[in-house]
Amino acid sequence: MTISKWSWLAGITVGITTSMLGCSDDSSTPGSIDAGNPEGSVGGQAGAGGGAGNAGNAGKGGAAGTAGAAGQAGAGGSNAGGSGGIAGAGGAAGLGGAAGSTAGTGGTPGTPAVRFIGRFDTSDPAGPQFEWSGSEMQARFNGTEVKVHINGSPNQYEAVVDGQASKVVHPGGDQTLTLASGLAPGDHEVRLYRITEAFFWSAQFLGFDFGSGALLAPPAAPDRRIEVVGDSISAGYGIEGTSASCTFSADTENHYFTYESISARDLGADLITLAWSGIGMYRNSGGDMNDPRMPERYLLTMPDFPNTAWNFSSWTPHAVVINLGTNDFSTGNPGQPFADAYLTFVTDMRGRYPNAWIYLATSPMLGDPEQGQQKTHLQWVINQRAAQGDTKVKLLLFATQDQADGLGCDWHPNLVTNQKMAAEMTKALKADLGW
Repeated sequence: MTISKWSWLAGITVGITTSMLGCSDDSSTPGSIDAGNPEGSVGGQAGAGGGAGNAGNAGKGGAAGTAGAAGQAGAGGSNAGGSGGIAGAGGAAGLGGAAGSTAGTGGTPGTPAVRFIGRFDTSDPAGPQFEWSGSEMQARFNGTEVKVHINGSPNQYEAVVDGQASKVVHPGGDQTLTLASGLAPGDHEVRLYRITEAFFWSAQFLGFDFGSGALLAPPAAPDRRIEVVGDSISAGYGIEGTSASCTFSADTENHYFTYESISARDLGADLITLAWSGIGMYRNSGGDMNDPRMPERYLLTMPDFPNTAWNFSSWTPHAVVINLGTNDFSTGNPGQPFADAYLTFVTDMRGRYPNAWIYLATSPMLGDPEQGQQKTHLQWVINQRAAQGDTKVKLLLFATQDQADGLGCDWHPNLVTNQKMAAEMTKALKADLGW
């Protein structure tokens, strides 16, 4: 695969306003699958610096740097993609397969295969490469152990074997990591989720290894698909932090515990998240207008590589949640240009997804008056779409986070707040889609 890296790196902005509670974590390479006080309070800005390194065919990337705290009302990006089909014969070694189409569903029923959910670049026959938070690999196998062979930059994963989750750290390079051992003989299921976001660079899946076991037909794909487009809130920035005083770290970021992941599991739906910390719809954290904003990164399979265009016909969601605006508001009300950019994004999305429900979410990292201003802009977008006969664009209200519930790093929503957000999202989708 011939790919060119974005030539700019992330800038870190620091800002404080008294009317918002949050952090603006501004990072830039494109990339793919914040808390407020009603009275206003000082928020911490957390930047996550992009790393260096190569993403080439081997998928190797340098480690991502981290950047400091401070600033206000920031939220990171989110991006996610379709589900890719995969090859992969089991064999005596039980190796799960490698490449396939970005849009595949994981093989013919009954055929041993690995199922992929997310945006995967399959141009390298050695194995698919991926960057977005929440990129997922699923398999069923017969045996007593499972390992994964991964190459690329350091990232973290959530391994779920027979419903039991545990964190797995990939230190970088070509590694084989144990996900489970000593299992009872028989059939098992493994799901591996990327829980760190795209600016930690690319990774390449080279297969599952089941020892003397064997790969089986993949889990059945549910007929429910959700796409979430967002920033650091949707990426899980700081979600495992114990207070607002901690700054950005891969150890405290976990997409698996975000509101959209919880909601998707509750609803039994496949999820693709397209999230990027510090990103905005019209402008990024700190008012940045130079680095790509979500309308640009959203188009990519690999958000760090601008020539990896995503094939939107490969995966069509039933519902889309757009959770952007925290960073647009990091330097005050962005005004009509924000609403105009939002309307263009939603209109383009409607062209790609003619029948999907589209939800425009308010930010839990914005307090008064910013969240009210954001709501006004979103309602204007909804009204404009309704005037065109589009009645499936709705507001999704996420309340300003309550400090009594605790805070994640740099004022981002913690697990408790994400659980509350998940309940609102689940309720809305059940009501409209009959799930």
